[in-house]
Amino acid sequence: MKPSRLLVPAVALALLAGGGLLAYQSLGQRETAPAFSYVLLDGAKAESAQWQGKVMLVNFWATSCTTCVAEMPEIVATHEKYKARGYDTLAVAMSYDPPAYVANFAASRKLPFGVAIDNTGAIAQKFGDIRLTPTTFLINKRGEIVKRYVGAPDFAALHGLVEQLLAES
Repeated sequence: MKPSRLLVPAVALALLAGGGLLAYQSLGQRETAPAFSYVLLDGAKAESAQWQGKVMLVNFWATSCTTCVAEMPEIVATHEKYKARGYDTLAVAMSYDPPAYVANFAASRKLPFGVAIDNTGAIAQKFGDIRLTPTTFLINKRGEIVKRYVGAPDFAALHGLVEQLLAES
């Protein structure tokens, strides 16, 4: 079979799976974000339960991922734009990313949000065994996953969704 013949069913399956997820979410049945504890680069301990009442962006990334590095200024800009309205960001560095690289990246770019290193892979596992970076989750004030992005998000569309979620009570 030619590679192009394999591509069509694979794309169709991906579209069906994505459409199924959108349909599932449009019915108002959203998956609750996993509960977990984490340690930030500055040594502060935190847990996802502290996010209640906030709109959260959780970004799985790596310093070796060119798309991750390229999208980080947009993630920073989004964080700065909405942080005063109850929006927060957690950047989760993958287990294979050397901690010194992560710390250097966060410091040199003055990341204004929490950065955690998932050194055991436990956080990635809780979110569905994340292996591809960047993978980003948008979580509403009730702790439900509203959107999952694999690859860089369309930031204009993301901002529109953040506006909607911040307006919810």
